[in-house]
Amino acid sequence: MSLAFSDAAMRRFEKIVSRYPNKQAALLPVLHLAQEEFGYVPPEAMEYVGSLLDVAPIKVQHVATFYTMYNLKPVGRYHVQVCTNIACYLTGGPEILAHLKRKLGVENKGTTADGLFTLEEVECLAACGTAPAIQVNDKTDREWPIVYHENQSVASRTP
Repeated sequence: MSLAFSDAAMRRFEKIVSRYPNKQAALLPVLHLAQEEFGYVPPEAMEYVGSLLDVAPIKVQHVATFYTMYNLKPVGRYHVQVCTNIACYLTGGPEILAHLKRKLGVENKGTTADGLFTLEEVECLAACGTAPAIQVNDKTDREWPIVYHENQSVASRTP
């Protein structure tokens, strides 16, 4: 196994595991930690997390692939997430997504050739009352802050 947590991440791992009745219960937050540490959750990270938690690698894979909050491949510096759940869908989310696909020249979960932008359609950004919503980056981005936009339209961001 070639991946391993840094000393700082290993201290965080120990703190996370100490909050649970058994270490297997810490799977979700440890996957978040792995994503923060490695930038995404590749198969090697799933295997590593499984070995730390005494969880079969296939179970870790099932969990990591079920939840959309885990990136299974590298994302661009700016991870642009467009909500297309019901409220966002009805207020223009799909049109915004289509516009950004054309503008960036990528499909859903695609990354621009320069590695700057990854575009992703997401199910919910918890902005039903102010839909449609776009989120750039997420809590696991250390270098770049979260930017959250509500009440969006193609026209609201097009010069």
